[in-house]
Amino acid sequence: MSDPGAVLADLTAESEELDALVAELPAGRWADPTPAEGWTIAHQIAHLAWTDRQALLSATDPDGFARAAQEAFTAPLTFVDEAAEAGARTPPALLLDDWRAGRARLLTALAERPAGEKLPWYGPPMSVASMATARLMETWAHGQDVADALGVTREPTARLRHIARIGVRTRDFAYATHQLAPPAEEFRVELRAPDGGGWEYGPADAAQRVTGEAREFCLLVTQRAHRRDLPSLRAEGPDAERWLEIAQAFAGPPGKGRAPSGKGPAA
Repeated sequence: MSDPGAVLADLTAESEELDALVAELPAGRWADPTPAEGWTIAHQIAHLAWTDRQALLSATDPDGFARAAQEAFTAPLTFVDEAAEAGARTPPALLLDDWRAGRARLLTALAERPAGEKLPWYGPPMSVASMATARLMETWAHGQDVADALGVTREPTARLRHIARIGVRTRDFAYATHQLAPPAEEFRVELRAPDGGGWEYGPADAAQRVTGEAREFCLLVTQRAHRRDLPSLRAEGPDAERWLEIAQAFAGPPGKGRAPSGKGPAA
Protein backbone atom coordinates (compact mmCIF):
# COMPACT_ATOMS: atom_id res chain seq x y z
CA MET A 1 0.00 0.00 0.00
CA SER A 2 1.31 3.47 -0.87
CA ASP A 3 2.07 5.87 1.98
CA PRO A 4 -0.75 8.47 1.98
CA GLY A 5 1.54 11.02 3.62
CA ALA A 6 4.12 10.83 0.83
CA VAL A 7 1.46 11.10 -1.88
CA LEU A 8 -0.24 14.02 -0.14
CA ALA A 9 3.10 15.84 0.10
CA ASP A 10 3.64 15.35 -3.62
CA LEU A 11 0.07 16.45 -4.37
CA THR A 12 0.77 19.64 -2.43
CA ALA A 13 3.94 20.28 -4.44
CA GLU A 14 2.21 19.57 -7.75
CA SER A 15 -0.63 21.94 -6.90
CA GLU A 16 1.81 24.67 -5.88
CA GLU A 17 3.70 24.33 -9.17
CA LEU A 18 0.50 24.87 -11.15
CA ASP A 19 -0.56 27.66 -8.80
CA ALA A 20 2.68 29.48 -9.61
CA LEU A 21 1.83 29.35 -13.32
CA VAL A 22 -1.51 31.12 -12.91
CA ALA A 23 -1.09 33.23 -9.77
CA GLU A 24 0.23 36.32 -11.56
CA LEU A 25 -1.71 35.96 -14.81
CA PRO A 26 -3.66 39.05 -15.85
CA ALA A 27 -7.40 38.37 -15.70
CA GLY A 28 -7.66 38.44 -19.49
CA ARG A 29 -5.20 35.57 -19.87
CA TRP A 30 -7.53 33.21 -18.03
CA ALA A 31 -9.59 33.17 -21.23
CA ASP A 32 -6.65 31.82 -23.26
CA PRO A 33 -7.57 28.55 -25.00
CA THR A 34 -5.82 25.35 -23.95
CA PRO A 35 -5.30 22.16 -26.01
CA ALA A 36 -8.53 20.74 -24.58
CA GLU A 37 -11.21 21.71 -27.09
CA GLY A 38 -13.46 24.46 -25.72
CA TRP A 39 -11.53 24.78 -22.47
CA THR A 40 -9.69 27.92 -21.42
CA ILE A 41 -7.23 28.24 -18.55
CA ALA A 42 -10.21 29.18 -16.39
CA HIS A 43 -11.96 25.93 -17.35
CA GLN A 44 -8.89 23.94 -16.32
CA ILE A 45 -8.67 25.50 -12.85
CA ALA A 46 -12.44 25.36 -12.42
CA HIS A 47 -12.38 21.66 -13.20
CA LEU A 48 -9.69 21.01 -10.61
CA ALA A 49 -11.60 23.05 -8.02
CA TRP A 50 -14.81 21.14 -8.76
CA THR A 51 -13.13 17.73 -8.65
CA ASP A 52 -11.44 18.61 -5.36
CA ARG A 53 -14.89 19.45 -3.96
CA GLN A 54 -16.22 16.08 -5.08
CA ALA A 55 -13.23 14.30 -3.52
CA LEU A 56 -13.76 16.25 -0.29
CA LEU A 57 -17.41 15.20 -0.30
CA SER A 58 -16.35 11.59 -0.80
CA ALA A 59 -13.97 11.78 2.16
CA THR A 60 -16.33 13.57 4.54
CA ASP A 61 -19.89 12.70 3.45
CA PRO A 62 -20.10 9.43 1.47
CA ASP A 63 -23.89 9.54 1.33
CA GLY A 64 -23.80 13.09 0.01
CA PHE A 65 -21.26 12.04 -2.60
CA ALA A 66 -23.47 9.12 -3.63
CA ARG A 67 -26.34 11.53 -4.25
CA ALA A 68 -24.10 13.89 -6.22
CA ALA A 69 -22.72 11.02 -8.30
CA GLN A 70 -26.20 9.70 -9.03
CA GLU A 71 -27.20 13.14 -10.30
CA ALA A 72 -24.03 13.40 -12.40
CA PHE A 73 -24.66 10.02 -14.00
CA THR A 74 -27.92 11.32 -15.46
CA ALA A 75 -25.67 13.21 -17.91
CA PRO A 76 -22.56 10.98 -17.99
CA LEU A 77 -21.04 12.52 -21.13
CA THR A 78 -21.53 16.17 -20.21
CA PHE A 79 -21.46 16.67 -16.43
CA VAL A 80 -17.69 17.29 -16.31
CA ASP A 81 -17.82 19.92 -19.07
CA GLU A 82 -20.90 21.54 -17.52
CA ALA A 83 -19.18 21.88 -14.15
CA ALA A 84 -16.07 23.36 -15.76
CA GLU A 85 -18.16 25.80 -17.78
CA ALA A 86 -20.02 26.98 -14.70
CA GLY A 87 -16.81 27.46 -12.73
CA ALA A 88 -15.05 29.23 -15.59
CA ARG A 89 -17.60 32.04 -15.38
CA THR A 90 -16.26 32.94 -11.92
CA PRO A 91 -13.93 35.98 -11.87
CA PRO A 92 -10.34 34.68 -11.99
CA ALA A 93 -9.31 36.02 -8.58
CA LEU A 94 -12.28 34.34 -6.92
CA LEU A 95 -11.76 31.13 -8.87
CA LEU A 96 -8.12 30.99 -7.78
CA ASP A 97 -9.11 31.56 -4.14
CA ASP A 98 -11.77 28.85 -4.42
CA TRP A 99 -9.30 26.33 -5.82
CA ARG A 100 -6.73 27.13 -3.15
CA ALA A 101 -9.20 26.87 -0.27
CA GLY A 102 -10.79 23.70 -1.63
CA ARG A 103 -7.55 21.83 -2.16
CA ALA A 104 -6.38 22.81 1.34
CA ARG A 105 -9.58 21.38 2.84
CA LEU A 106 -9.18 18.22 0.78
CA LEU A 107 -5.58 17.70 1.87
CA THR A 108 -6.61 18.03 5.51
CA ALA A 109 -9.55 15.66 5.10
CA LEU A 110 -7.49 12.99 3.36
CA ALA A 111 -4.73 13.23 5.95
CA GLU A 112 -7.30 12.56 8.68
CA ARG A 113 -8.82 9.45 7.08
CA PRO A 114 -7.57 5.94 7.95
CA ALA A 115 -5.09 4.82 5.28
CA GLY A 116 -7.01 1.65 4.48
CA GLU A 117 -10.43 3.24 4.22
CA LYS A 118 -12.15 2.99 0.85
CA LEU A 119 -13.60 6.22 -0.50
CA PRO A 120 -16.41 6.19 -3.08
CA TRP A 121 -15.72 7.63 -6.52
CA TYR A 122 -17.14 7.71 -10.04
CA GLY A 123 -15.24 4.51 -10.77
CA PRO A 124 -14.28 1.85 -8.22
CA PRO A 125 -13.82 2.96 -4.57
CA MET A 126 -10.30 4.11 -3.76
CA SER A 127 -8.01 4.09 -0.75
CA VAL A 128 -6.82 7.41 0.64
CA ALA A 129 -3.49 7.03 -1.15
CA SER A 130 -5.24 6.17 -4.41
CA MET A 131 -7.54 9.18 -4.11
CA ALA A 132 -4.54 11.44 -3.51
CA THR A 133 -2.75 9.84 -6.45
CA ALA A 134 -5.75 10.44 -8.69
CA ARG A 135 -5.85 14.09 -7.63
CA LEU A 136 -2.12 14.42 -8.33
CA MET A 137 -2.57 12.82 -11.75
CA GLU A 138 -5.36 15.24 -12.65
CA THR A 139 -3.47 18.24 -11.32
CA TRP A 140 -0.43 17.33 -13.39
CA ALA A 141 -2.48 16.60 -16.52
CA HIS A 142 -4.55 19.78 -16.40
CA GLY A 143 -1.44 21.66 -15.40
CA GLN A 144 0.10 20.41 -18.65
CA ASP A 145 -2.82 21.93 -20.54
CA VAL A 146 -2.22 25.26 -18.80
CA ALA A 147 1.54 25.09 -19.44
CA ASP A 148 0.93 24.34 -23.12
CA ALA A 149 -1.45 27.29 -23.37
CA LEU A 150 1.18 29.57 -21.85
CA GLY A 151 4.07 28.14 -23.86
CA VAL A 152 5.82 26.97 -20.69
CA THR A 153 8.01 23.87 -20.55
CA ARG A 154 7.80 22.14 -17.18
CA GLU A 155 10.70 20.10 -15.85
CA PRO A 156 9.66 16.52 -15.05
CA THR A 157 9.96 15.49 -11.42
CA ALA A 158 9.95 12.30 -9.38
CA ARG A 159 6.25 12.97 -8.72
CA LEU A 160 5.61 11.36 -12.08
CA ARG A 161 6.12 7.98 -10.42
CA HIS A 162 2.60 8.22 -8.98
CA ILE A 163 1.10 8.90 -12.40
CA ALA A 164 3.14 6.16 -14.05
CA ARG A 165 1.98 3.67 -11.44
CA ILE A 166 -1.69 4.55 -11.84
CA GLY A 167 -1.22 4.41 -15.62
CA VAL A 168 0.01 0.82 -15.31
CA ARG A 169 -2.65 -0.17 -12.78
CA THR A 170 -5.49 1.12 -14.98
CA ARG A 171 -4.52 -1.05 -17.96
CA ASP A 172 -7.54 -3.34 -17.63
CA PHE A 173 -9.83 -0.36 -17.05
CA ALA A 174 -8.71 1.13 -20.36
CA TYR A 175 -9.64 -2.07 -22.15
CA ALA A 176 -13.01 -2.17 -20.38
CA THR A 177 -13.89 1.40 -21.37
CA HIS A 178 -13.43 0.32 -24.99
CA GLN A 179 -15.53 -2.80 -24.39
CA LEU A 180 -12.49 -5.03 -24.93
CA ALA A 181 -11.38 -8.02 -22.89
CA PRO A 182 -8.05 -7.25 -21.18
CA PRO A 183 -5.15 -9.64 -21.79
CA ALA A 184 -4.76 -12.32 -19.15
CA GLU A 185 -1.01 -11.82 -18.84
CA GLU A 186 0.69 -8.92 -17.09
CA PHE A 187 2.83 -6.59 -19.18
CA ARG A 188 6.37 -5.48 -18.39
CA VAL A 189 6.72 -1.70 -18.24
CA GLU A 190 10.18 -0.15 -17.97
CA LEU A 191 10.39 3.64 -17.73
CA ARG A 192 13.32 6.04 -17.51
CA ALA A 193 12.80 8.31 -14.53
CA PRO A 194 13.62 12.03 -14.64
CA ASP A 195 16.77 11.46 -12.56
CA GLY A 196 18.07 8.86 -15.01
CA GLY A 197 17.02 5.87 -12.91
CA GLY A 198 14.34 3.39 -13.80
CA TRP A 199 10.80 2.50 -12.74
CA GLU A 200 9.77 -1.04 -13.48
CA TYR A 201 6.41 -2.80 -13.30
CA GLY A 202 5.31 -6.34 -14.07
CA PRO A 203 7.27 -9.57 -14.50
CA ALA A 204 10.71 -9.25 -16.05
CA ASP A 205 10.04 -12.14 -18.43
CA ALA A 206 6.69 -10.88 -19.75
CA ALA A 207 6.22 -11.32 -23.49
CA GLN A 208 4.37 -8.01 -23.86
CA ARG A 209 6.52 -4.98 -23.00
CA VAL A 210 6.42 -1.18 -22.98
CA THR A 211 9.55 0.94 -22.59
CA GLY A 212 10.31 4.64 -22.75
CA GLU A 213 10.63 7.88 -20.81
CA ALA A 214 8.38 8.23 -17.78
CA ARG A 215 7.21 11.70 -18.82
CA GLU A 216 6.12 10.45 -22.24
CA PHE A 217 4.30 7.50 -20.70
CA CYS A 218 2.48 9.88 -18.34
CA LEU A 219 1.54 12.15 -21.23
CA LEU A 220 0.14 9.11 -23.03
CA VAL A 221 -1.94 7.66 -20.20
CA THR A 222 -3.39 11.09 -19.36
CA GLN A 223 -4.02 11.61 -23.09
CA ARG A 224 -2.07 14.87 -23.18
CA ALA A 225 -0.09 13.89 -26.28
CA HIS A 226 -0.61 11.66 -29.29
CA ARG A 227 1.62 8.64 -29.43
CA ARG A 228 3.22 9.91 -32.66
CA ASP A 229 4.64 12.77 -30.61
CA LEU A 230 6.16 10.46 -27.98
CA PRO A 231 9.18 8.97 -29.76
CA SER A 232 10.72 7.16 -26.80
CA LEU A 233 7.71 4.89 -26.20
CA ARG A 234 8.12 1.40 -27.63
CA ALA A 235 5.76 -1.58 -27.49
CA GLU A 236 6.79 -5.18 -27.96
CA GLY A 237 3.90 -7.48 -28.78
CA PRO A 238 0.46 -6.85 -30.29
CA ASP A 239 -1.32 -6.57 -26.94
CA ALA A 240 1.12 -3.96 -25.66
CA GLU A 241 0.79 -2.10 -28.95
CA ARG A 242 -2.98 -2.08 -28.59
CA TRP A 243 -2.76 -0.85 -25.02
CA LEU A 244 -0.76 2.21 -26.03
CA GLU A 245 -3.55 3.09 -28.44
CA ILE A 246 -6.25 3.11 -25.73
CA ALA A 247 -4.38 3.79 -22.46
CA GLN A 248 -6.36 5.94 -20.04
CA ALA A 249 -5.45 6.63 -16.43
CA PHE A 250 -8.56 8.66 -15.56
CA ALA A 251 -12.09 7.56 -14.70
CA GLY A 252 -14.97 8.01 -17.11
CA PRO A 253 -15.65 7.22 -20.75
CA PRO A 254 -12.84 7.04 -23.32
CA GLY A 255 -11.31 10.44 -23.90
CA LYS A 256 -10.78 12.02 -27.30
CA GLY A 257 -7.07 12.34 -26.68
CA ARG A 258 -4.89 14.72 -28.67
CA ALA A 259 -4.39 14.92 -32.39
CA PRO A 260 -0.81 14.50 -33.66
CA SER A 261 1.11 17.76 -33.66
CA GLY A 262 2.59 17.07 -37.07
CA LYS A 263 6.06 17.41 -35.59
CA GLY A 264 6.53 13.86 -34.32
CA PRO A 265 8.86 11.39 -36.04
CA ALA A 266 5.94 9.22 -37.18
CA ALA A 267 3.77 12.08 -38.40
